[in-house]
Amino acid sequence: MKLLRYGPAGNEKPGILDADGHVRDLSGAVPDFAGAGVSLDALAGIRALDLSSLPLVAAPGRIGSCLASVPNFFCIGLNYALHAKESGMDAPKEPIIFSKATSALSGPFDDVIIPRTSEKGDWEVELGVVIGKTALYVSEDEALDYVAGYCTINDVSERSFQTERGGQWVKGKSAPTFGPTGPYLVTADEVGDPQNLRVTLKLNDDTVQDSNTSDMIFTVREIVSYMSQFMQLQPGDII
Repeated sequence: MKLLRYGPAGNEKPGILDADGHVRDLSGAVPDFAGAGVSLDALAGIRALDLSSLPLVAAPGRIGSCLASVPNFFCIGLNYALHAKESGMDAPKEPIIFSKATSALSGPFDDVIIPRTSEKGDWEVELGVVIGKTALYVSEDEALDYVAGYCTINDVSERSFQTERGGQWVKGKSAPTFGPTGPYLVTADEVGDPQNLRVTLKLNDDTVQDSNTSDMIFTVREIVSYMSQFMQLQPGDII
């Protein structure tokens, strides 16, 4: 399934693409896509619906973040071999975990607002992993069973805030609009292998990144299992 949220900022409605690629309104069937609303059980309920019976949305307009809100917005640093090489850094021995403020979440096509004192704005296309059920002490073999789906994320950063102002990375990652997410939350069953996905990013119509998740140093399976050894992941968390 491809799930999305459409409408003006702050008033988005949940929707789904039907077999013909048309948006169907889910607002009468689900509250929204956040927390328990994207749990594996909730997704199973959506999967059981007759999409042809849902209202057709002729002109969805603006597409918002595919998640209304997230309990936690986690990130894994230096997880692409090429990026680590370009940065002049050794590949990490364990996943580097940091956070973005949840208020950074924004629509995939919304304007990115540069902070007032920004000096070094930057961008990174990422694979977003949405957790579908509570995960604690999960094995690598079972890890993908806890994933609800995947989405595209632009991890926007302000590098001088991140690396030149002391403290943790989070303040260089968390300005409003620094987390464009979507347009779709694609359920795990439709994605298949998360380690064989093309990820690209355009800046002012010029392609500036074109890679594949096969370049990830730590796989989705390894990351979910690893994180669950230190914290309890919740439905709706995004990595």
